[in-house]
Amino acid sequence: MSAARMRGRASALRAAIVALVAIVASLAAGAAGVLRADWSTPYAGYAAGGVFVEIPRGMGEAEIARMLEASGVVRSALSFRALEVWHRHERLEAGEYRFEKPETPEQVFDALAHGRIYLVTVTIPEGETMFDIAGQLEAKSVTTREGFLAAARSPGLVADLAPGASSLEGFLFPATYQFPRHQPGQKIAEAMVRRFREAWTESLAKLPEDRKPTAAFGPLQAVTLASLVEKETGVPEERPLVASVFRNRLRKNIALDCDPTVIYGLMLAGRYNGQLLLADLRVDSPYNTYRRRGLPPGPIANPGEASLRAALDPAAGDWLYFVATGDGGHAFSKTLAEHNKNVARYRKHEAQARREARAHAAGRPAR
Repeated sequence: MSAARMRGRASALRAAIVALVAIVASLAAGAAGVLRADWSTPYAGYAAGGVFVEIPRGMGEAEIARMLEASGVVRSALSFRALEVWHRHERLEAGEYRFEKPETPEQVFDALAHGRIYLVTVTIPEGETMFDIAGQLEAKSVTTREGFLAAARSPGLVADLAPGASSLEGFLFPATYQFPRHQPGQKIAEAMVRRFREAWTESLAKLPEDRKPTAAFGPLQAVTLASLVEKETGVPEERPLVASVFRNRLRKNIALDCDPTVIYGLMLAGRYNGQLLLADLRVDSPYNTYRRRGLPPGPIANPGEASLRAALDPAAGDWLYFVATGDGGHAFSKTLAEHNKNVARYRKHEAQARREARAHAAGRPAR
C-alpha cells in the first residue's frame, strides 16, 4: 500500500474517531442534561399525608435508591443512583425520614447526607408521673408504654446518685425533648435522667454551702420533697413556702398530711379512680403521710428545677400548715388555730362556689 493511501486511511480514521467522540460527547451532554433536569425537579409520588422512609444501618446506596423510588420520594432510582455516584464522597445516614411535600432528588440527597431524620417533639410538664409520661410517649409513637415503664421501674441510672431509689420516678426531668419514633424505652429514660443530672448540678451550684445535701437529707430525700412541692402548688412563688412547711413538719416529727402522696400510693396499687375519699386516708400504705410520719419512700412525680431549688433551699419561716384559698393559691399559717380559720374560710368559699354553679345551671341568680 502506498504511503499516500495509508495517509488517507489514517486521516479517515481520525475523522471517524473525532466524529464518534463528538457523538459520545453529545450523548453524554444530553444524558447529563437529562439527569441535571431530573435532579432539580421536585417530585412526590406518594399520598398527600406524606411518607416515612426507614433506612436501616448498613443498607447500600443502590438499595436506598430503589427504596426511595418505591416509596415515591424520587422519580427514578437510576437517576438517584447517578446522583449518589456524583456525590461519591458523601455518605447517606441511617434513620427514619419523613417527606411531606415535593422535593428534588438533590434536596432528598442533602437530607439523607446530613442525617435530618424525623424527630417527634415531646413536652413533659412538671409534676407528671412516670405513668403519665409513658402514656404521652406511646401516643406520639416515640416508644411503647410498657417499654418505657420497664426502663423507668429500674433505678440503675441513678444508683450512684440515689442508692435508695426504687425507680426513676422523680428523676425523669420535665422538659421539651425531640426523639426519633419507635425508640427503646431505655434510651428515652437515659435522655431524661441526663437532663435531670444537669438541672441537679445547676441547682446545687446556686446553693450556699450550709444548704447542700447531707447524709440525712440527700438527693433521694430532696427529690422526694420536691415532688411533693410540685404536686401541691402550681404557683411559682409558693414553692419555697410549701417546702418550708414540709421541712418544718419533718423537723418536728409531725405527719406531712399530704394528699398527693396518698393518691400516688393508690395509683401504685391500682386503686385510684380519680377521687380521694376519707376512707383512703386510713389505708395502710408507705405513701400514706397521714398515717406514717416522715417522707414517703420515694418521689411521687417528676419535679422541675424550681421545685428542686425550693426543696433544697426553702423559705425561712415557722409555717406548719397550708390550705387552698379557692383561687389557685394557698393560705399559710404557723398555728393550728390560724389554720382552722383558713380552712373554714376555704370551705365557705367552696360552698358559695357550689351555690353559684347550681344557680347558673338553673338559670337563676345566686344567693
